[in-house]
Amino acid sequence: MKKSALFLFFVLSLFGAASARAVCPVCTMGAIAGVGLCRWLGIDDLITGTWIGGLLFSSLLWFWYWLIKKKPAIKNRKIGLLIALLWYGAVILPLYFAGIIGHPFNKLWGADKLLLGILAGTVVFALSVRLNNYLKKKNQNKVYFPYQKVVLPIGFLAFASVILYFLSKCK
Repeated sequence: MKKSALFLFFVLSLFGAASARAVCPVCTMGAIAGVGLCRWLGIDDLITGTWIGGLLFSSLLWFWYWLIKKKPAIKNRKIGLLIALLWYGAVILPLYFAGIIGHPFNKLWGADKLLLGILAGTVVFALSVRLNNYLKKKNQNKVYFPYQKVVLPIGFLAFASVILYFLSKCK
């Protein structure tokens, strides 16, 4: 009886499920858990950090726009900065306390590779968002090609990953 009620609850809950968002919290946690998988596969922390930085910035923007939509009065740079610090801290601090960030043999140019990658990914993603907005504004608020909003950040992150890969090999 309990199993059939649980199954019925599960099936009925599918009908009330919300649609997926572009960057959902589950995806964010999956990417964070992916650091371990990337290490296991032998992917350098600099490259992994680049994608984590892009994902963190993307999910931060997603959350920020959602928050402004719910509470328009909250649109304030100081509050935005506090949210960004908490957002990045929620990812970086557990990695630090787990010993993944701060390892003495995981450095490039004197900085932790994962932190350096997160910084690079954040900057690259932010630049791609600005470029997308500029291109749309220049083209009467229309995109130049389908999925431009997706292609630019992914392309920029991929390009940055290749550059950082070769820079890390040139130590």
